[in-house]
Formats: sequence, structure tokens, C-alpha cells
Amino acid sequence: MSNGLGRNRVEPATGHVYDAHSVRPRPAAGLLVGHVAVALAADSFNVTILFGPSGCGKTTVLRCLAGLERPEQGVIRYGREVWFDAARRLCLPPQRRDVGYLSQDYSLFPHLTVEENVGYGLRRLSAVERGGRVSELLELLGLTGLGQRYPRQLSGGQQQRAALARAVARRPRLLLLDEPLSALDAPTREQLRRELRRWLAALEVPALLVTHDRLDTQALGDQVVILDGGRVRQKGLVEEIFLRPASPEVARIVGVDAILNAEILSVVDGMAEVLIGTSRLQAASAGVRPGKVYACIRGEDVALVTEPGDAGARNRLPGKVMSLTHEGPLVRVLVDCGFVVPLFLSRQACAARELREGMSVTTLVKASTIHLIARE
Repeated sequence: MSNGLGRNRVEPATGHVYDAHSVRPRPAAGLLVGHVAVALAADSFNVTILFGPSGCGKTTVLRCLAGLERPEQGVIRYGREVWFDAARRLCLPPQRRDVGYLSQDYSLFPHLTVEENVGYGLRRLSAVERGGRVSELLELLGLTGLGQRYPRQLSGGQQQRAALARAVARRPRLLLLDEPLSALDAPTREQLRRELRRWLAALEVPALLVTHDRLDTQALGDQVVILDGGRVRQKGLVEEIFLRPASPEVARIVGVDAILNAEILSVVDGMAEVLIGTSRLQAASAGVRPGKVYACIRGEDVALVTEPGDAGARNRLPGKVMSLTHEGPLVRVLVDCGFVVPLFLSRQACAARELREGMSVTTLVKASTIHLIARE
């Protein structure tokens, strides 16, 4: 079977997840996107991110898992339980999958109060049990005192918290979150980004979260699945994927600022001599052999000096400032060092250095921060 998602395809998963520090498998709730398993540990809290550009299939995968859309082919399996099998014409309805779903627009019932929204799925509980569960969630999510308000009387952040409370009220075995922070303004988004991870950990529900925001991914996720064009490009721990993308396509998706054609000239004791443009650099080889490669450099890993001296970096590249572009509180500086090096400085740092186009500077790039990808 192919790994395309162009036909809303989701296929079966393995039943185990391997801990990063052990080779012994733990029981897991396995989901598989394309032919790559998304393994969610059933005995511990875990957040898996579906990450990629808009239109790559992230929300479609989430809605298929929730039972809100029906794939045309393939299988969806959670552990040993089959949720969908096209060949057998089997499709478990959403209410029998026992998942919580938080959509982008929150979808709160406008005619119900916050308490009524949160308790909507708890009708089988007694009034006392229902009230206790609702009060517990309102306190956890910082909504105490707002239970009698209607959604229109809440701020965007309060609506998001109310929707999250409703999604987890029934203690689902899996929580699906579709761009949970996308509808918020920047200050609220930054605040709730910090709090959402804490809430999810307190709820102890394995979660699958969709986003195209790099900061959301790094702040919230344990592992990440990179999607692009309806296909899985790479999966693994968040830090591993962002620091060591497996291909130039993944490097672009995760926001690498410079992906450069390069050539490894030699490798000695794990350190490669790399030719990029007209400049020679040292980089950790990480098993890549001499030959054509891509060299990935993040602007945040590049430093700049205007005075000569030894700053301890293995790669010191003299060059000239090509451009300065203001991006919020930071300035993107492009420097011609025989190839274009990007870096970021604060506005204050630019002013203190009196940076201007054409100015001679030196960039510092540590060998350990240059990621090399073999060019097939």
C-alpha cells in the first residue's frame, strides 16, 4: 500500500512504542498515518504533534481518527481495536471511539453556560458526580467563577479553556486537538502555550495535536510527525527532528533558515571539512561521507562580531552585510561570506553595532550547529 493521504488515507499501526531510553516495548495505542506509526504510550502522558504547512492533510487525519470523516480506503486501528476498515465496510461511530475532540473554532454551544457546555457529555452521571467533575475542570483550567457565563461573554482564551474542559470531561482515552491556539491573539497565544502543556499533563490523556506553528510544536510536543503534500516525511522526538531534519524538504518545513548546496572534502575524527560557495567550514559529520551534501544552518545559531578576536568558534567567516530586515522585535541580517549567512539580532544590538548594508563583519558558526544531509 502507498503512503499517500491524497485520498484521506489512514492505515493500521503497530501495537508498541519504544521508550527513548530503552529497547523494551511498552503497551501503546498505535495510530498509523501513511505507513508510519504514530505510537501513543497508553501508560503515560504523551503529546504527539502532526506538523506541516496548511493543506498538507493534518486536519483530515485528525477528523478521520475522530470518526468525523470516512476514508475511502485503508484501516484505522487503536491498539488492537479497529475503528475503520474499508475492505470490511466497518466504521465505528465517533461516540464509540471514546476520544475527545477540540476543533479550531471550539464549537461551544452558544445557548448553554460554561458549566452546561462542560457537563454536556456527562448526562449518565448523577447530578452530584456531574457537578463535581465540572467544578474540578473549571478550577484546573482557571475558569472558576465563570461557570454561569455564556460563550459570547468569554474572551478567546476563556473559550478555548472551556472547550478543552468539555473535550476531556468524559475522561477520553485519546484527545485530538486541531490548531488549539490558532484563533487567539499573539499575547494570549503566548500565555496559553505555556499553560496548555501543564493542563494536558495534569489531565494525563495521550494527545494528538495539529499545528503548523514551530513554537507550538517545541513547547507542547514530545514527538512529532512531519506531513507534507499528504505524505509522512519524518517522525521522531521533537528536538531530534528540528535539529536533524532528514531531508531538505523537512528542513524547510521546520524552519531552517539556510539550506545550502555543499561538498564534504574530507572527514577526520568525526569532523568534516565542508566547502560552501567559496568558503571552507568545519562541521560535525554525523556519519555523512565525503561528497555532495546539503548544509543546514539556523540563523539563531549564528553570532556576529564587528571586531577581530578569538571568540572560540571553529568557523569564523568574514563578510559584508547584504541586508537588514525588521521582523518584529528582531532584525534578520544577511551576510555574504562566500555564501549567504542568515542571523538574527535585537534592534538594540543592531543599533549598538551601528550595522548598515555593506559593512564588514565576521560571523561565528559552531561546527556542532551545522547539520549535513547527504544529497542523493
